[in-house]
Amino acid sequence: MPEQDVFATFPAGRRTWAVGSVHGEVNRLQALHSQLQERIRVGDSLIYLGNLVGRGPRVFETIQHVLLFRRALLARPGANCADIVFLRGSQEEMWHRLLQIQFAVNPKQVLKWMLDHGIESTIAAYGSTAAEGLFAASKGAVALTEWTSRLRAAMRVADGHNALMSALRRAAYTEDQTLLFVNAGVDVSRPLSQQFDSFWWGATSFDAITAPFNNFRRVVRGFDSRHRGVVIGETTASVDGGCGRGGPLHAVCFDAAGDPAETLEA
Repeated sequence: MPEQDVFATFPAGRRTWAVGSVHGEVNRLQALHSQLQERIRVGDSLIYLGNLVGRGPRVFETIQHVLLFRRALLARPGANCADIVFLRGSQEEMWHRLLQIQFAVNPKQVLKWMLDHGIESTIAAYGSTAAEGLFAASKGAVALTEWTSRLRAAMRVADGHNALMSALRRAAYTEDQTLLFVNAGVDVSRPLSQQFDSFWWGATSFDAITAPFNNFRRVVRGFDSRHRGVVIGETTASVDGGCGRGGPLHAVCFDAAGDPAETLEA
């Protein structure tokens, strides 16, 4: 896959707004966007750090709202499509794999694991249930293929949903390597091009990053398994207050030097 389809690049010398995991909490996202629209300037970058979907009760409405907000920002004079980026979080990665679950070695076990990790609300958003998926898994590959095909068709019918899911990036960074944006973490033993699943499942060692990774001054993530809110370190930053689990949604504005300039909470 070409690098431009995997990573997004932001110009240096500008502000970047980073939004933490939303997890289907559309009310909090709407409240955050109400604050953000008054503060974001044309020329600022905006990045959603993954996990728009999953866990929360209103996944479909969350995608609808984020698409409308993006459209409103791009309608402003001087706005550029490249200024707004969406990362693939662990929830979106699970959804991607769910749509191909008929090829898994043990699909029923895989589906149960996904359900334990919050995928059920995304399944419901596109017109099905966990019970239907488990029943299909018990029937075999043909039934599973029919089930995932229905989910895929429902997503395609929803205007903009499939395009958004297809445009998710694995990471993003500023051209001057001031900031690297990821969903959950990085494997510091590997270069950026060889992170594989570390972007989604590499959170355990995140707090141990004490030196710049790959010459990036700071790594910013949108999912923290402890949901501690906004936590800024010398070389890292976490933006996750537990939205979708009863906690608030946060956004942080980083200045051109990579330092936090403003924090929003909803």
